[in-house]
Amino acid sequence: MIRRARSISVLAILAAGAVATLAATQTWIHVSLTDGAAADVAVAGTAAIPVLTPLSLAVLALGAALSIVGRVLRIVFGALTVAAAIGIALLTAPVAVDVPIDAYAPSVTETTGITGDSSVAALVAGTSVTGWPVVALLAAVVLLVAGSFVLVTGWRWPGGGRKYDAQRRRAAVADDAPLDAIDSWDDLSRGDDPTFPDAPR
Repeated sequence: MIRRARSISVLAILAAGAVATLAATQTWIHVSLTDGAAADVAVAGTAAIPVLTPLSLAVLALGAALSIVGRVLRIVFGALTVAAAIGIALLTAPVAVDVPIDAYAPSVTETTGITGDSSVAALVAGTSVTGWPVVALLAAVVLLVAGSFVLVTGWRWPGGGRKYDAQRRRAAVADDAPLDAIDSWDDLSRGDDPTFPDAPR
């Protein structure tokens, strides 16, 4: 299970980050305006919660980096993932449950030119919420679970793969065994000449 923990965590974080990013680009709120006003206003997630996209992209970066970092950074990245999940959930839940006026006021102002919360509220006949805030909220829950899983298991994950651990690869090659192309390339990268294995280093 521990050997698969890295893959499970990385895939869960990347998937949840991608879903949150997608959700942010979709319409979250439909605002119906009073008679005589402009057409109804569609409010995207990026307009309702401007920081949602940066948070979601940060989660994607954390998930990608988590696949190669060492033990200490795994715990740090796990904690950052949990913090991002809590942030996304706290920002998204109010929109999913009871739309606050500040989630759609900027979009209404952009459409009608009317400013001020009280003026906007007087102009709005009603609001309806799509399913995308709930999708983003579920992504936050997945992130919270995945980040917590990293915090609990990350310190026990096996080290990086062969391509990230040149020293382990060199130790695995017998002294009298021929070097393969990857080992030779690593030797050249370190300034060693693989054609003269006994040369001083």
